Amino acid sequence: MFGCTAHAKNSAPHLKKLDDRSKALVYFGVEEGSKAHRLYDPDTKKIIVSRDVILEESEMWEWGLVSDGNNSVEFIVEGESDSDTLSSGEVNLGGEQPGQTEPVYTETTSADSSIVVLPDLPQSPVAESIQTGSQSAPAAVNLSTPQQSLFGGNISTPGSGDSSEPMRFRNLSEIYDETSEVELQEPESETENSDAEALLVDSGEPTCYREAAGHQEWLEAMKKEMESIEKNRTWELVKLPVGKKPIGLKWVYKLKKNTEGEVVKHKARLVAKGYVFAPVARLDTVRFFLALAANLGWRVHHLDVKFAFLHGDLEEEVYVSQPEGFVVKGKEHCVLRLSKALYGLKQAPRAWNVKLDNSLKKLGFSRCLSEQAVYTRGEGPDAVILGVYVDDLIVTGGNPTKIKEFKDEMMSEFEMTDLGLLSHYLGIEVDQKDDYITVKQTSYAKKVLGQFGMSGCNSTKTPMDPGSKLDADKGGEPVDSTEYRRMIGCLRYLLHTRPDLSYSVGLASRFMERPTVMHVKAEKQILRYLQGTLEHGLVYVQGGDAGQLVGYNDSDHGSDLVNRRSTGGMAFYLNENLITWNSYKQKTVSLSSCEAEFMAATAAAQQALWLRSLFSEVMKEKPKAVTLFVDNNSAIALMKNAVFHGRSKHIDIKYHFIRECIERGEIMVKRVGTNEQKADALTKPLPGGKLTVMNHLLGMRELRSCQA
Repeated sequence: MFGCTAHAKNSAPHLKKLDDRSKALVYFGVEEGSKAHRLYDPDTKKIIVSRDVILEESEMWEWGLVSDGNNSVEFIVEGESDSDTLSSGEVNLGGEQPGQTEPVYTETTSADSSIVVLPDLPQSPVAESIQTGSQSAPAAVNLSTPQQSLFGGNISTPGSGDSSEPMRFRNLSEIYDETSEVELQEPESETENSDAEALLVDSGEPTCYREAAGHQEWLEAMKKEMESIEKNRTWELVKLPVGKKPIGLKWVYKLKKNTEGEVVKHKARLVAKGYVFAPVARLDTVRFFLALAANLGWRVHHLDVKFAFLHGDLEEEVYVSQPEGFVVKGKEHCVLRLSKALYGLKQAPRAWNVKLDNSLKKLGFSRCLSEQAVYTRGEGPDAVILGVYVDDLIVTGGNPTKIKEFKDEMMSEFEMTDLGLLSHYLGIEVDQKDDYITVKQTSYAKKVLGQFGMSGCNSTKTPMDPGSKLDADKGGEPVDSTEYRRMIGCLRYLLHTRPDLSYSVGLASRFMERPTVMHVKAEKQILRYLQGTLEHGLVYVQGGDAGQLVGYNDSDHGSDLVNRRSTGGMAFYLNENLITWNSYKQKTVSLSSCEAEFMAATAAAQQALWLRSLFSEVMKEKPKAVTLFVDNNSAIALMKNAVFHGRSKHIDIKYHFIRECIERGEIMVKRVGTNEQKADALTKPLPGGKLTVMNHLLGMRELRSCQA
């Protein structure tokens, strides 16, 4: 129907994931001489010809609507005075100019579509009434669904005529109009702090050079950074060549704190306005280090490379501007040509990694093929094992003399800081005793609770009620998805030391696209469980067979209510010390519990082979078979029986990989009772009593009164 709303497909190339796939236009009929449709775009005032169109014949185009180019619509509030400026989103379709003749347009065509450029159309009565502020203008209407924030209240929505409607967005000018100016008071005496200093202390870290310039601690930190750069001969002052563009520099400030939250160092870093990526050791590998060291009675040491990225050599010709606060007088027009890498450059991480790799190889280290961030030197008690996480190095070994020798060699090669025994690493608190090592994230957990206003909440015994099922909740009330995802991200980092949260956090992570109130309640229960288990963590004990790798594998059947896929879980131990675990949704629907267990065992076999290879390379020993415990007899028979029959012929070929592993002697499958299946808590929510037992089986303890 002429004049109705139509949606034309967006055929632009290289669309991103969240880009619109169509745009709302006005239907102007069928294009003459073709089977395509003729559409009018009020935003660009052009005619678009397209064949990929969906018509809404029952919905006529509302000419009073205002499009912002992203298919969002706004109205002007009724009763605006003539002197008021029109909204920034208002569309003026143009008016007929005096003496204007019949409209003339030009048409351009291509193989797929054509665009016709029109002059301004005559103003519609609705748009005219809006501009003149007449009483016939339509009332303000909020087309978006009001959303709730995660912890009460509504997210604001653009100006609405009805005060009961929440506002989702506000213009910056409106916020300024409603905000009174605050004057910062200067201190009356030298012993008092100014209001500006109080604001800086409250935020903790300056956001720019101007904020940091008035504080001696940050000035000293910046001066120290510049001295290190000049000592390293990172750049030289030159005139900018013709055709070259310098990269901007900025200061980044960071407060270094200990586990109690006390500031121990003010750190200023000069970085280029780029992106930084660096090879790092997996957290699974870090736990492997700690478990191995605890098992053998070794100590784990921590080293920090000062200004690590400044050591990398550049092969490209790169120019940067002079840093703010350190511009050379009389040469303000000059730039800095880099001879070595600088933080923020795309080349910096790779250049540093190459430099460190070459230095370690000169010292007799060899890089592990299974983990590119792990290096080894020597064998047996004299072995030195090194893990790299950008500029943080963790090193362990059985001979303290060899460790001291390595530290001296590294300090002669780079400017280093010896942090002693490992105690705090990437937010993980490590406590090394004579016969065991504990890891936990108590400080980070408290920070997460405080960040989401749950630090004083009542605790609960389970992160998720037994038998509870989460679904998409399509009819539920939506909440702020950004806040929901932020909470999920914080909880997922806790999983590095909290396997008891793996299933509940993993299940809540499946609904980040459109979370509702029901999903937020599930998240809050996880936080309440966290409140009651702040001191829980892992314990790595000494003794036993250091080469014994054991895995536990389990799966439920079709628990996901959205696509009926199963949830698998795995947990691997190095001599009864938990080093890696995972709770995940399987990628294929299984037809039986036997099939679900079979596919979960194949996924566990992949992790088992990686651990087996890593242990073999680190300890310089012949790899041993990994024992995998499964609690399903049918699945075990299916793994060991190479005959394809009617119940397994439909299973994807990749899942039969575990059969070859068993035949080659790399994996040995055994049965375990359901009550002794340590991966059971990774596949389903458990009641409080059973969860406590399973957490103890996994290796978790209350570390306030740790008893290994």
